[in-house]
Amino acid sequence: MVNTMTATSDQVTLMQLALQQARKGEGFVEPNPMVGAVVATADGHVISAGYHRQFGEAHAEIHAIAEAGSKTTGNDLYVTLEPCSHFGKTPPCADAVIKAGFRRVIIGCQDPAPHVAGQGIQRLREAGVEVNVGVCETEAKRLIAPFEMLVLMKRPWVHAKWAMTLDGRTASRTGHSKWISSEASRTIVHQLRGRMDAIITGAGTVRYDDPRLTARPPGIRTPLRIVIAADGASLHADTNLIRSLADGPILICVGESAATHDVQRLQSLGVEVFQCATKQADTKHAGRIDLSVVMAELGRRKCTNVLTEAGSELLGSLFDAALVDEVHVFIAPRLVGGASARPAIAGTGAASIPQMPNVINVRQSLIGDDVLIEGDVVR
Repeated sequence: MVNTMTATSDQVTLMQLALQQARKGEGFVEPNPMVGAVVATADGHVISAGYHRQFGEAHAEIHAIAEAGSKTTGNDLYVTLEPCSHFGKTPPCADAVIKAGFRRVIIGCQDPAPHVAGQGIQRLREAGVEVNVGVCETEAKRLIAPFEMLVLMKRPWVHAKWAMTLDGRTASRTGHSKWISSEASRTIVHQLRGRMDAIITGAGTVRYDDPRLTARPPGIRTPLRIVIAADGASLHADTNLIRSLADGPILICVGESAATHDVQRLQSLGVEVFQCATKQADTKHAGRIDLSVVMAELGRRKCTNVLTEAGSELLGSLFDAALVDEVHVFIAPRLVGGASARPAIAGTGAASIPQMPNVINVRQSLIGDDVLIEGDVVR
């Protein structure tokens, strides 16, 4: 049984410090979760701190213990996530915590992974260590949300990004869209790309906008660039994507009925082709690629964070399929108007306005004249 606790203000402060430490690993540790740890005395004096720095390397607790040295004995460990209890790329952290002689371990949240799921907590308690769980639990769970999505739902955490005018348009009635947002906003988009495992777009966006979908300058990660193209026939060697193949891999997702010569042509360009199921003929989206199949494939590849930069149809399909987890919306002080101007999200959409907000953890930033609104989608 995992017992939660009522935290003191000092305990909250120390766990907040551990959360700050954890965030330093963003983009470096995936598909592992971000984790931070703090060693402190009983009266709240910080002795050391650490975080999981790189996938495959030592976990947060190990760094904090190493820095503290012999001062771990009889003191407290604050860690944002339950210490692991299994041998993976590194030995179990729970064993190292026990050996360090802590009198108490304060944990942000339990590890959702089935191979841990409370076993690390149990091991600590069986060794006589006092364990308290649930300090800053909401923030600790949000920190590992992409990891939890991957281990439980077997798919990545899907980010959707778009830029729109003040009247909610992503392109004019002629399809013109460059540039809605400012150069400063586009710099932030490149930073966002640089911590993603993959970036998804549609064949229409490739035809009309001819993007490269690279992070410039390069970021922490080199994302797999994915194009959803039912038949693959419209993708050619003279696109910026193909021309920039040396800057990162490309995966073209085509339907089962894509012509063999088109598949072979794409492969000859140096890209990977993934043929996947399409919607059944008895649905109004017949022939479209089943996006849940794409997400399952990305989950199999251990993609943790995936960014969608696409037109309204693909975004609409993702929202209709409940496959968007976080949004990044740049709103520019421009007005376009026009009934045929392109909206951000097409698809079927909701039948009524949600009674409660369905975007939570909302963050707002002013970027020059643009406004960036970010938040998590609730389903």
